[in-house]
Amino acid sequence: QVQLVESGGGLVQPGGSLRLSCAASGFTFSRYTMSWYRRPPGKERELVARITSTGGTTNYANSVKGRFTISRDNAKNTVYVQMNSLKPKDTAEYYCNARNPYNDYWGQGTQVTVSS
Repeated sequence: QVQLVESGGGLVQPGGSLRLSCAASGFTFSRYTMSWYRRPPGKERELVARITSTGGTTNYANSVKGRFTISRDNAKNTVYVQMNSLKPKDTAEYYCNARNPYNDYWGQGTQVTVSS
């Protein structure tokens, strides 16, 4: 059974940091590109960051470049996103995604709220 379980969300003040984790199981994690997406309130889902299967290439949305860092540990079947200098506009439900040419898996999401 495929599972992607996000954790690490919560309430943080502007300027603060959070690290989200996504633990994967039920598929060969090391063969999948992993991504973080988010859905801000009342808006469409958007890509935040992506990392290739070996971790050799990362891509970021312009809105988070220089503040967020995506990483993965293939030995632990886990992908992370370190989020620094958080802003109220980063408030969203954050989702983990695993994708290869044949499959596309999603987690249930974790809420991040940036507010004073």
